[in-house]
Amino acid sequence: MAVADSFKALSEPARREILELLRKGPMAAGEIAGHFSMTQATVSYHLKTLKKADLIKESREKNFIYYELNPTVLEELMAWLSALKGNEGK
Repeated sequence: MAVADSFKALSEPARREILELLRKGPMAAGEIAGHFSMTQATVSYHLKTLKKADLIKESREKNFIYYELNPTVLEELMAWLSALKGNEGK
């Protein structure tokens, strides 16, 4: 897990919105773009950044690419943050 890449990806509000959309399940890039008032190229850039950080993964089906959350990396991030917090009883 590249923590720096993950936090960089999460620093952009549009990327966090994309992650929220993908909580409901896999979506094609066009479906994701339909939720934003930005160009397809900008959405593609955000998806590429999220993918580089391993926060999402993609699968191809015919002419479509579907994106979905990568729960493994999200769990690793949560565990890392939790370890930083430490024991509250101290």
